[in-house]
Amino acid sequence: FRFKESLAEELQSADLVISHAGAGSCLETLEKGKPLIVVINDKLMDNHQLELAKQLHRDGYVLYCNCSTLVETLQSMDLSALKPFLPGQPEKFASFLDKVFGLQ
Repeated sequence: FRFKESLAEELQSADLVISHAGAGSCLETLEKGKPLIVVINDKLMDNHQLELAKQLHRDGYVLYCNCSTLVETLQSMDLSALKPFLPGQPEKFASFLDKVFGLQ
């Protein structure tokens, strides 16, 4: 796609998602329960995508690679080893802040 408002429909029907390691893309895919391979862009300044990809991989949620190792990753991947990603619970954080600031 050159540009698309939302990829929700495509994500819903996907069996596997290959994405860059942007936080929004990763979280949206994982929250939909789809297996995810993140391809890091190691030319980015500070390489924050690598940090996110490594942490999500350590936690067991994604596989990651770079462009030159994507084919190898696809050939050797074991998607059954990935853990399901549990959605966040922002209401717990909001409740915590309410208590801290005496609003509850």
